[in-house]
Amino acid sequence: LPPTLLSRFDLVYLILDRVDEKADKRLAKHLLSLYLEDKPHSAPTSNDILPVEFLTLYISYARSQIQPVISREAGEELVSAYIAMRALGQDVRAAEKRITATTRQLESMIRLSEAHAKMRLSDTVTKEDVREANRLIQSALKTAATDSQGRIDMSLLTEGTSTADRKRRGELRDAILKLLDDMTAGGNSVRWGDVSKRLADGASMPVEAAEFNEVMRALETENLILISGEGARRNVRRVTAVA
Repeated sequence: LPPTLLSRFDLVYLILDRVDEKADKRLAKHLLSLYLEDKPHSAPTSNDILPVEFLTLYISYARSQIQPVISREAGEELVSAYIAMRALGQDVRAAEKRITATTRQLESMIRLSEAHAKMRLSDTVTKEDVREANRLIQSALKTAATDSQGRIDMSLLTEGTSTADRKRRGELRDAILKLLDDMTAGGNSVRWGDVSKRLADGASMPVEAAEFNEVMRALETENLILISGEGARRNVRRVTAVA
């Protein structure tokens, strides 16, 4: 899903498909049971907590009949939780400021708080409902919006890339342009591989080939460089502005 659509969901969880023999066997048996002609009519097990029919009626009643109102205490809890989420991105030790919560998270927290109150068939949203909604949002963000350094960054959902990655990409872009200015000072072209090697030799951190290629293509799109040839024979020339 594109970031513009993904960011509209109240809860987004990252689910990894890990190989687990017991879990895979249990899932396979469950799926198979849905296609059996003669389904076994056994007594309810410990897994049958609520019958599906009862749960369906319960949810239908809660959605249509329960319209909870946010109490003053719950409102104050919502404001406090939102401010706390926003403050996560203002780490003074970090080189860049991250967006850890937007008004969409506040709206999500309100909806989830109301849903939790409906689940209890309560006409009032309490502080406990807000705290549970906040817990759900925090747990979802930790799986779907956590950067490579383990920090929550909403940019991963809203833009598809983290603040740290954008900063690194910008630094790599500037380094490539400076390197090309030096290598093509006389207006000549240089080999693609030579640029990559010179960049790697002078970089403080390893630069992945895919990342280098992506930045180079972006520079070409911006008409800052010209790329000619294919594969190992590619040449690069810096484009200078004409006065």
